[in-house]
Amino acid sequence: MTSLDWPIGVRFVDLAAGLEAITGIERYLRIRVFASHGRRLLGSADIWTYGAPAISVERLRDVLALRFGFSLLEQHLRARWGPDREQARLSPTLVSIVLPSCDREDDLRRCLVSLVAQQTRHRLEIIVVDNRPSTRTARRVAQEFAGVVVVDERRPGLSYARNAGILHARGEIVVATDDDVVAPTHWIETLLEPFVEPQVSAVTGHVLPLELETQAQCRFESYGGLGKGFDRVEFGSGWFHHRRSAVPTWLIGATANAAFRAAIFRVPGIGLMDEALGAGTPTGCSEDTYAFYRILKTGGTIVYSPDAYVWHRHRASMRDVRRQIYAYSKGHVAYHLTTLLRDADRRALVRLAYSLPKTYAGRALARLRRQSDYPLASLLVEIAGNCAGPFALWRSRRRVRKLGVSVPVRNHAVSLESPIAQGPPR
Repeated sequence: MTSLDWPIGVRFVDLAAGLEAITGIERYLRIRVFASHGRRLLGSADIWTYGAPAISVERLRDVLALRFGFSLLEQHLRARWGPDREQARLSPTLVSIVLPSCDREDDLRRCLVSLVAQQTRHRLEIIVVDNRPSTRTARRVAQEFAGVVVVDERRPGLSYARNAGILHARGEIVVATDDDVVAPTHWIETLLEPFVEPQVSAVTGHVLPLELETQAQCRFESYGGLGKGFDRVEFGSGWFHHRRSAVPTWLIGATANAAFRAAIFRVPGIGLMDEALGAGTPTGCSEDTYAFYRILKTGGTIVYSPDAYVWHRHRASMRDVRRQIYAYSKGHVAYHLTTLLRDADRRALVRLAYSLPKTYAGRALARLRRQSDYPLASLLVEIAGNCAGPFALWRSRRRVRKLGVSVPVRNHAVSLESPIAQGPPR
């Protein structure tokens, strides 16, 4: 990545509201424009400006028409001549938003501002889980917002914090997000729409970069970021069982932007987040991908809905990004070992012994042939993380045995077919 590749200005336009010139962009060589039409997220387009002070309405219109014209035409035709039927809507219900935080005052305040501004028919319960209660930072910030509940979780780790919030949640839907996220006002309403279908157990949404100001933020976004594209996808038991290699649940999304039927956390075979996985543990991540795995294995359906997007503030320093990539790499191997050892899923061996080494060999070869600009240093960080994965998982399991496992209240067992798992009646 050269100095010409960053910073990248990030701007958002709603085509339904009309276009205005984009100004104040002198310090950027290019602008990444994310476009929507109302609540529908269309995609993004990069516009090179080379330090120009503005992008005119005419140029913006030309770029967006070329990029999204067909999508807008399709949407118009479907609305004008498509089936004339009222779309089913989820009945208003209580929704619990679980928000873990660990000493990030400014990020938490920014996130809470966006959460209390949600425009939704549903009743919201916002639960901030303070994962470092000794500093009282999260409690102090949460007190600035009326009605926000604070739960202390002294055991370090995102999974412990997430589970503490889930156990205190009263809603029929539990929404997971992070304190470095900012949500648009329609987020909750859009994220919950797929739950109108009773077979849907969880929904994930897109995660867009809030800013791309530093080399590290741009590098992380080019690495893949946290978003999973602009196309709606439904993942079910067929997708899960018919794969020959390991189930790539990392393609589904992340708990930075996800919603679950609360009842599934009491379903045998699913349960709470695996507390040996995730940020703040030796494994570094993958508590969400393993949760998705268990939902699909048990017969549930997960919908990826890109229109339910949030904005995420990526790490600003290269040191932090390298640590993040190293953690992701450890957690990736830990996830596969968990499915192998706990679920007896031998497809994990295909990933660990064949496709993962093949991927790295291909990347290294492409870099040596100058067909890719992906740094060899980053590739070595990933490989080192993969190699550390087995030991990290062993350390995490020992850690959980020492700190204890969170256990859901089990008044009675439920299944994905039971009425409580299907949400409120329509």
